Amino acid sequence: MADCVLTEDRGPVRVITLNRPSKRNAIDLELRVELGDAVEAAMADPGVRVVVLTGAGGTFCSGGDISTMRRMPREETLPRSKAAQRVIKEIWRGPKPVIAAVEGYAFGAGAALAIACDRVVAASDSTFSTAFTGVGLAGDMGIFASLPARIGPAAARQLMLLPRRLSAQQAKDIGLVDGLAEPGEALPDALADAAAMADGPPLALAEIKAMFAAWPRDPWRVLDEETEVQARLFDTEDFAEGVAAFHRRRRPNFHGR
Repeated sequence: MADCVLTEDRGPVRVITLNRPSKRNAIDLELRVELGDAVEAAMADPGVRVVVLTGAGGTFCSGGDISTMRRMPREETLPRSKAAQRVIKEIWRGPKPVIAAVEGYAFGAGAALAIACDRVVAASDSTFSTAFTGVGLAGDMGIFASLPARIGPAAARQLMLLPRRLSAQQAKDIGLVDGLAEPGEALPDALADAAAMADGPPLALAEIKAMFAAWPRDPWRVLDEETEVQARLFDTEDFAEGVAAFHRRRRPNFHGR
């Protein structure tokens, strides 16, 4: 049987592909585990600076694999749920930016997975839906944090209570999607964004991720945390390189030191 998750390095960018095209990349337990492992490995690999998450067969992810679902007691359900939540934890707490390249459908858990990423690039003919209530579920994979963070709590509540299909343009208009691509070009566009990020200072990008991961927060505490972050970054080789490059009018070459 083919692997549920494929990985490929393109320079400093690791592409992670959901690989169940016959199921529109629906998420079963095996895929959850493999995806968590793949994201964890990418975050730990010093040669990887940016991760791009996409789906095989012309679609991103149609959600949870309903064919594998049945009524279960809590003790049987928890391992499945924890495997899903681990994926999101690895994306959020990892130091490297993650970009979702969305073609086709991003429904339910697929939508949650996409918007948990730091950037969402979607083909103009793709479709998004929160669609959890159709099977009597409320939602997981971080959607109750990432959705209101992107579109505000009032709009998020309405999308969860009254799920509807959103075109890529509608999704972009409300903040679910960050960039639109021509059909079939979501991955190339995401790779271009990833290459630009990969040229950036890894330590600073990691700090940016960490600061946003804990949002919302006390604004007074943010001031103190920003001070600490900047103090750490001032004492790095990357900062010295950035200043030197500015004075010499050349592109900086950051190494994450």
